[in-house]
Amino acid sequence: MAKILLTGGGTAGHVTANLALLGELREKHTIYYMGSKDGIEKELAEKAGLPYFGISTGKLRRYFSLRNLTDPFRVIGGFFQARKQIQDWKIDLVFSKGGFVAVPVIFAAASLGIPIICHESDFTPGLANKLTIPFTKKICCNFQETVSLLPKGKAVCTGAPIREELLQGSREEGLKLCGFSGEKPVLMVIGGSLGSVAINTAVRENLRKLGENYDIIHICGKKNEDKSLSDLAYYRQFPYVNEELADLYQAADFVISRAGANVIYEILALKKPNILIPLPKKASRGDQILNAESFSSQGFSVVLPQEELEENPAILPDCLEKLHENKEKYIKAMETSKERDGRKNVIAVIQSVLDEKS
Repeated sequence: MAKILLTGGGTAGHVTANLALLGELREKHTIYYMGSKDGIEKELAEKAGLPYFGISTGKLRRYFSLRNLTDPFRVIGGFFQARKQIQDWKIDLVFSKGGFVAVPVIFAAASLGIPIICHESDFTPGLANKLTIPFTKKICCNFQETVSLLPKGKAVCTGAPIREELLQGSREEGLKLCGFSGEKPVLMVIGGSLGSVAINTAVRENLRKLGENYDIIHICGKKNEDKSLSDLAYYRQFPYVNEELADLYQAADFVISRAGANVIYEILALKKPNILIPLPKKASRGDQILNAESFSSQGFSVVLPQEELEENPAILPDCLEKLHENKEKYIKAMETSKERDGRKNVIAVIQSVLDEKS
């Protein structure tokens, strides 16, 4: 039985992908978690019953900030804290999901000669992973195209680890939660954890037309509900969902979503015909665009650029109708994807490195 340290944080996406591995890993190994002292990873890891150790961390910023002068010292402090705790726990392997909180942990593990595996969600490596890749044994990634961007022999295209419970929802419970009969196909709209003004606006501008053919689940983001629409029988708004997400996914026949790596791999695992509206480059480093283009090229998704949607919101129902007409083609393409089993693929990489170490 090996002792495995999970690390990564800063956002819920970094943590939930780590926690998705717990079911199988706990059957054979002892699992620990290391992150920041008060980040979201602390709350989620402790809720999952994992021994947790918080260290000093500093954010890796691409912009000017006075904290860029002090945070390196926090990272150095975190390095020594992590190194001592890794020794105390007698860790055999470190698995990192990325984020700035993982950097001192990986440096500390590398200084002790402990094998490290990291997972890169996006099409191109983020800054934290770029800094730590030289110290890793293997790099799991979501996209086959990413393999060519990483050191030869290190990268393995695994897909994203998806929580098992997301695959075990109940369509009946999802419909009941929304008050839908199930007689019409259900459209689920996801705008990211904070919601998307562009997607929310386009959906609501086309709401009555969409409602003629679909019942609509709209995860709109906190403080983005429109109370004037609450009485529509075919439309249900949720500012945020957690435990209910699995049931809502099962209730959905079609999905409109942003193109973050975690959500699109949830859609892939569930084989939901989908329209992706990636975050535009003016508001990001452009990885959602690359994620969406990859899924489109594999036949998994229809891509609708936000700029086109803002220029002509009426394009949305037409785009959805084309998706509906060709839904079997998209489902069939998703069924053939090896990356649908991301969790099992990642665990296989972890086990191979442990076997090599022993």
